[in-house]
Order: sequence, then structure tokens, then C-alpha cells
Amino acid sequence: MSIPKTVYGFEAQTLTGEPVSLEAYRGQVLLIVNTASKCGFTPQYEGLEKIHRRHKDFGFSVLGFPCNQFGAQEPGDPAEIASFCSLTYDVTFPMFAKIEVNGAKAHPLYVHLTRQKRGLLGSKGIKWNFTKFLIDREGRVVGRYGPTTKPEAIASAIEALL
Repeated sequence: MSIPKTVYGFEAQTLTGEPVSLEAYRGQVLLIVNTASKCGFTPQYEGLEKIHRRHKDFGFSVLGFPCNQFGAQEPGDPAEIASFCSLTYDVTFPMFAKIEVNGAKAHPLYVHLTRQKRGLLGSKGIKWNFTKFLIDREGRVVGRYGPTTKPEAIASAIEALL
């Protein structure tokens, strides 16, 4: 089996369990984020939603991937995650099924993302919730931002790709 060269070669499940090929996002600028509902960075959902709404008509989307690997801060089932995102932050961007982003059970998409863009000091592993990967219209990983980087701080990088 060949290893995909872009994010378009990967598939993920939605919160409702439907498989989605990331090919569906071909030609868009993407911000892929591992999320959690009970994290100190959870208020970033608001900024992610604002940036998604501001740019979605220009070929941009945020893709949220809940993860419970950091301090068990995403304990909910898919229905609870969907309800929290909708009721608390009015999230309209696509949310996917809970995944692991590090270790032997890491989702293949995250294995790809971390190989393409390393973190501080060359580390591959995701350090915490709300790590963000910026993807250009060709499906290439062009930026990696740590949890403390707020979505609005990435706006100019997103706009440059649009």
C-alpha cells in the first residue's frame, strides 16, 4: 500500500460514524485541529468557528478531530461531543470521530501531519489539545501551530493561501 503524499489520501469518520475521504476537501485551504471539550484551550472553538465562517465561502474549512489522549479532556461519546460543540460554541465546521493523535494507535492522518511538520525542537508528537495544522489548496502541510496559538493569530497565514 502506498503512503499518501497529501491529506487527500486519507479517510476519517464523522461524529455520526460516516466515512469521509479528505478528497472531498480537495482545492480548499484547511486548518486541522485536535480538539477537546474540557481543556483550558477549549474556548478556542469560538475563534475556530469565527475563522471558519469568515472564510468558508472562499474555499476554507476547519476540520475538528476530538482526542482524549491529553488529560482525558474529551471523555464524551459522539453525541455528547456534537451537543457540546453545537450548544456551547455553535460549531458549524466539520467534526470527526474521536481519534488518537500520538502513539501506536494514532490516526494515519495524524501520522502524516506530524511527519510533514514537526513541532518545537523537531518533535513529531502532538503535545496537547488544539494543535493546528494548516493545509494549502494542494493538500500539503504548510504550517503547524501549538495549542497556545489562537486561531485569530493564524488568520493572515490562512488569508495568504486563499
